[in-house]
Amino acid sequence: MKPVGQIVAQPAPGMMPAMELLARGRRVIQAEADALDRLAVSLDSRFADAVNLILTTRSRVVVTGMGKSGHVGRKLAATLAATGTPAFFVHPSEAAHGDLGMLTREDLLLVLSKSGNTPDLRPMLAHAAELGCPVIGVGAQADSIMMRAATVGLILPPAQEACPANIAPTTSSTLMLALGDALAIATMAARG
Repeated sequence: MKPVGQIVAQPAPGMMPAMELLARGRRVIQAEADALDRLAVSLDSRFADAVNLILTTRSRVVVTGMGKSGHVGRKLAATLAATGTPAFFVHPSEAAHGDLGMLTREDLLLVLSKSGNTPDLRPMLAHAAELGCPVIGVGAQADSIMMRAATVGLILPPAQEACPANIAPTTSSTLMLALGDALAIATMAARG
């Protein structure tokens, strides 16, 4: 019997104990931190090439991506704009249904896609090729449609998703987010 007035925390049926939840949370953060360390080491001259493409763009950086990559893309476009690079996000499905005109020949297309083979990206990539727009691709597959279309391809290092089923974009979206921040801040620094 428990003493009167003392509350003993018991997990509800189906819930995990707090210590196990903390351990899982820490494993996720550590897995993503380890992947970020690999990303930092993996940067090479292609990163500088991408920053120089952004710096020499005469108009705007048009960012696109589908799913979680699209969410990261929205944040990247906002960060670029906030740090002095005119940028905005275009959803690839919206582009395929009438918004391709938002990309002009003076723009730079920045595409985010883990696989690089998302069918929704094809109209944007084809339109950029027709216009002669440079393309920066950010993804994990070097031999993908996106990377073959890219002027500069930034390859994410191999990394297991923090999701135990290796399905939900977790580590890969963290890597994209960090790489986007690195592009934006390096560009801002280069602009002075």
